[in-house]
Amino acid sequence: MIRLIAAMDQCGIIGSNGAMPWHLPNDLKFFKETTEGKPILMGRKTFLSIGRPLPKRENIVVTSNRQFSAEGVAVHHDLDQALQLIDEQDGFVIGGAEIYQYAIAHADELYITVIEETFAGDTYFPDFSLQEWELTWEQRGSKDEKNPYPHVFRVYKRINT
Repeated sequence: MIRLIAAMDQCGIIGSNGAMPWHLPNDLKFFKETTEGKPILMGRKTFLSIGRPLPKRENIVVTSNRQFSAEGVAVHHDLDQALQLIDEQDGFVIGGAEIYQYAIAHADELYITVIEETFAGDTYFPDFSLQEWELTWEQRGSKDEKNPYPHVFRVYKRINT
């Protein structure tokens, strides 16, 4: 099973200059709890923006740069092969935009945090049609001093046609 996990604003923004344009501890906790113990697949730029392998997960980095290497990650140069690994191990694709754009066509589930605000940004999650995806779970996150933005966690499952 291939799953994509992302946080976006209400317009689909997922990043600005290589970083997330918000800080939302509830979403970071959701991401950690959802992905721990599972392999995660990301592009090289996403890995570099994180700055280290994420613990308690097999980290798979896809890049066309044949010279790229990093301690604690498995580097792949073929996105289809990397997606096959994720599929076999019920893993998650965690970004970035180019990887999401390709992987969404192969995904079985989407784990989406929607921050109900609008942010400036230059990177978007790919559009997806609710005619192809069924909302299977939704939970509102609490807005408080540490989590200043209203947000909702959603899981969509691909509708088999």
